[in-house]
Amino acid sequence: MTITTAATVDLDSRLTEQLVVKKIAWRLMPLIIVCYFFAFFDRVNISFAKTALQADIGLSNTAYGFGASLFVVGYVLLEVPSNMMLYRFGARRWIARIMISWGFATAAMVFVHSEWQFYALRFVIGAMEAGFAPGILYYLTLWFPKSHRGRMTSVFFLATAFSGIIGAPISGLILNYFNGLLGLAGWQWLFLAGGVPCVALGVVVLSRFDDGLAQAAWLSEEERRLITVQLERQNSEIGEHSAWRSLLMPNVLLLGFIYFLIQIASYGLNFWAPDLIKAAGGGSAATVGFLTAIPYICGAICMIVVGRLSDASGERPKFIAGLVLAAAFGFFASGLFDRNVVTLIGALAILGGGVVAAIPTFWTLPPKILSGAGAASGIALINTMGQVGGIVSPIMVGSIKDMVGSATPALYVIGCLCIACATLLLTALPRELKAKDMSQINADASALRTSG
Repeated sequence: MTITTAATVDLDSRLTEQLVVKKIAWRLMPLIIVCYFFAFFDRVNISFAKTALQADIGLSNTAYGFGASLFVVGYVLLEVPSNMMLYRFGARRWIARIMISWGFATAAMVFVHSEWQFYALRFVIGAMEAGFAPGILYYLTLWFPKSHRGRMTSVFFLATAFSGIIGAPISGLILNYFNGLLGLAGWQWLFLAGGVPCVALGVVVLSRFDDGLAQAAWLSEEERRLITVQLERQNSEIGEHSAWRSLLMPNVLLLGFIYFLIQIASYGLNFWAPDLIKAAGGGSAATVGFLTAIPYICGAICMIVVGRLSDASGERPKFIAGLVLAAAFGFFASGLFDRNVVTLIGALAILGGGVVAAIPTFWTLPPKILSGAGAASGIALINTMGQVGGIVSPIMVGSIKDMVGSATPALYVIGCLCIACATLLLTALPRELKAKDMSQINADASALRTSG
């Protein structure tokens, strides 16, 4: 005779939850990945276009770094307002607006012929894209209970790895084989390839996305209710914060500073890896493209593995700290072996595995202290503070390279900042951020075994 207990009922519900989450993931995540791929494809493009763009419009390394950073300035200024608009008008329309406007702005890079045009358009592209990543991160909290967010966030950020794995070789091939086609330079084709698909994707978002569970006609009433109950319970444990109050929470500001340090490392990889590989004797643009994919392949593997392990253990800060320390080692090794392409690629592989995988794991932390409107604005603020690292990193590396003729000292500086970041993760986080996010399935299974 089987005795039905509360734990048995909960466990059966959780098994059903797994199926519903899988259904939601297959509906939303493929399109989200493709959209975010093109967001990072732009970052790959600007790094590959660097040499030809500098030659055509006469940019120094410092000017290139400044122009690349202006993208982040536009992004930072409009990040929080954009996420507030997303909360007000709904994710479907606002994310579609972001995709379409930034697609047109990116494609317009084909008309850049002077330093000031480069500065202005990079700022506009950043302003149009503002709110996309934090908007998607907030959007995920509307669909997935917290015990699934590590894996879902890792799946989302796989796009950053794909932008290197797929985007880097494509960028190299475009530079090699499209240069001069229809009278356009290779770097102009790069920006067309990055911009035009975004416009089409924005139209797809309008037809594919829903603003939340209540609008999801493709879920049954029972499926919607099951996930809604879980999300409401978890949000009630956190408590509701207003959009403005969340911006002043000390824990939000601490997470923002930690993400700032992580993003300095991330932009160090994204903007300068092709340049480092080429300087070390990486060969043609196409070869550099394929070699640049290696750190992102390692990052993709680490991302999936760590996403599963961190969901299972709930020890988010320790995983992030370990990944950031691996990135620090990679930066130091890249500086030491910057003239040997084989050892440099090995160092960049470790660096990529660390910094690329650290980002999605980090984004499991904010929903532990934020919900509702507070989550929309708080996540945007954290991302905004992080993106300031995208201003600091390119300018710092470019300036140091102009002054001393090598990027090596800048790599050491970034490595030290990674160590500082890991120290904060292990020592400065409050109790609610250190608390384990144990999978509720495992918890219920344990309760069932105990009751038996």
